[in-house]
Amino acid sequence: MKNNITVLVGLQWGDEGKGRMVDYIAKDVDYVIRYQGGNNAGHTVVNEFGTFKLHLIPSGIFNPNVTNILGPGMVIDIEALSEELVELEKSGIDVSGIRISDRATITFPYHRLEDNLEEERLGSGAYGSTRRGIAYAYGERYQKKSIQLGELFYPENLEKRLEGIINWKNMLFEKVYQSKEKIDFNNTLSWLKTYGDKIKSLVCNTTVMLEEAASKNKKILFEAQLGSLRDIYFGIYPYTTSSCTLSSYAPAGGGLFNRKIDKVIGVMKSFSSCVGSGPFVTEMPENEAGNLRETANEYGAATGRPRRIGYFDAVASKYGALIQGVDEIALTKMDSLSGLKKLYICTDYDINGKLTKEFPLTPALEIAKPKYIELQGWDEDISGCRDFEKLPENAKKYILKIEELIGFKIKYISVGPERESLILKST
Repeated sequence: MKNNITVLVGLQWGDEGKGRMVDYIAKDVDYVIRYQGGNNAGHTVVNEFGTFKLHLIPSGIFNPNVTNILGPGMVIDIEALSEELVELEKSGIDVSGIRISDRATITFPYHRLEDNLEEERLGSGAYGSTRRGIAYAYGERYQKKSIQLGELFYPENLEKRLEGIINWKNMLFEKVYQSKEKIDFNNTLSWLKTYGDKIKSLVCNTTVMLEEAASKNKKILFEAQLGSLRDIYFGIYPYTTSSCTLSSYAPAGGGLFNRKIDKVIGVMKSFSSCVGSGPFVTEMPENEAGNLRETANEYGAATGRPRRIGYFDAVASKYGALIQGVDEIALTKMDSLSGLKKLYICTDYDINGKLTKEFPLTPALEIAKPKYIELQGWDEDISGCRDFEKLPENAKKYILKIEELIGFKIKYISVGPERESLILKST
């Protein structure tokens, strides 16, 4: 059976370690495609070239034989993309194999401004946005007020459309937010030309490219941003991202049709972490969370915000795996648990005195209490281990218990951030 088309997704709240897994798997593929999101999250990659935090560029960029595509489902801040390209080039990374879909849309500075205005208006009820303008870039796509990357090749039409959009935005800012800041058309057009010229040569019809690649049986890997529980449809709404993070969206967001997905790889962390607002049932007390946060370096790759830390949540993780339709799972950051005397796994939620293993809607999550089982920890440093059978007994028991509770097999176990710090477990 051919496994030419693979989707790699996050199964929890994001920050599961997708970047390190894409970097590892990319050595065996021809194309890596980001199919949704913007620069509101980051994928951290550690390899022989150094440590990198990627925000828009696919994590296959470190393999010179891979064509990396920013798909039509993305919203792209062309200023941030230009800066990311420069940083990679400074590190000696070849970026000539990057292509950008002409149907992806642009995140403008006024989207960032609106993001800030709305979070400030919401005050204590804010969504915990990264303030990169992503929600507003996506919202305007559905309002038919976005600019596609391909419109850079039609400057007269683009200017006319941009002027109309800015007039509308200025009315919105003045009447709704009572903002004294006005969007200047000439400044915005100058920004668009400056950064558009830097990336214009990379813009093309990527669907034609992918359809041709698929017809030649090339290996294609779709890379998701964030995780199942941040999905706009099935996540902890409204504390979600503004795009579909599910594997089933990959063909549309990546721009490849008439092809079947052969395999879905889900990535989940060996404990829970979460950036931003919203219910987080297994959140640890800060006196416990602080130590694990430092050991595991749990800070947002895009914002640097400290992540909220929790015990492993089997209810949420099983749900995340289910809605992604996973075939294989990668379990990350197992090495970060070394030295903990006790480990806890949430097996059920108590909602108003009733136990459930089903992941509910947000209002129920807000009042849910976790039911835990307790397991013994281990002291050994496992970062050098490459054989499942050589792991400490308690580490193996922890992994097998997670497998049992979520009902999906774990194939990869990450014991460090480096590309090769992986155990391939027999399934």
